[in-house]
Amino acid sequence: MGPLVMGFVALTKPRIIELLLITTVPVMFLAEQGVPNLWLVLATCFGGYLSAGGANALNMWYDRDIDALMERTRSRPLVTGLISPTEGLVFGVSLAVISTVWFGLLVNWLSAALSLGALLFYVVVYTMILKRRTAQNIVWGGIAGCLPVLIGWSSVTNSMSWAAVILFMVIFFWTPPHYWPLSMKVKDDYARAQVPMLPVIASNKVVAKQIVLYSWVMVGISLLLQPLGYTGWFYTAVALATGGFWLWEAHALQARAKAGVTGAKLKEMRLFHWSITYVSLLFVAVAVDPFLR
Repeated sequence: MGPLVMGFVALTKPRIIELLLITTVPVMFLAEQGVPNLWLVLATCFGGYLSAGGANALNMWYDRDIDALMERTRSRPLVTGLISPTEGLVFGVSLAVISTVWFGLLVNWLSAALSLGALLFYVVVYTMILKRRTAQNIVWGGIAGCLPVLIGWSSVTNSMSWAAVILFMVIFFWTPPHYWPLSMKVKDDYARAQVPMLPVIASNKVVAKQIVLYSWVMVGISLLLQPLGYTGWFYTAVALATGGFWLWEAHALQARAKAGVTGAKLKEMRLFHWSITYVSLLFVAVAVDPFLR
């Protein structure tokens, strides 16, 4: 029974959900301009876990054929047979329904609609339509990962704001340069499964150039909160420092790619790991800033 339970937990991809919650909770502090209601935070986080878990389970249900071809995914429960396709489908759909009702009854129906929209966008638009057809898959499919920002804001205010939209755009432009370095590392896996991630169909030089372009836009957008009056000096200082280091790493990766460096010496995972630290620090600053204004 233990391995089966752990298999269903694995279908929800808990480590990815942690990253989604990092972008949800701090926005609740910004929306509240202080400490939000603890029960509301817990309800939002639990609903978010259920919704994202359902999306991830349905993603793995649909992608089980290509997951079997890739080294990094071949041990997933739907590939090994620990969980059957029918069980995976029922589990994913159940989480989608439960999470939507949870949000609607315990948070608000705007958040419920955004949560369901994120799930459907990830499963239908990204997984079923974009992922196997275009190198722009992670660019537009990444919208699903931006919606927790809006959910965090709407859970507190039951409305939208330009502050939430700006942070949505930060995550939108963060997602490709966050994921492309990892895709560069495992591009042989994606090529074997015939998934046209950008590093599969383009040279490292081209990918690195795109990473730099998206990085500059991301950092620029992150600095809009202060002049528009949503944050103060603390957030701006953190955004400048972390964004500056990001750009340093992005340009360093581009320089190595231009020089024809390959293999371990390309060090593409340096930017991938920093991207997680960057978004964590930036959103911690979002949460802390209201207390220092």
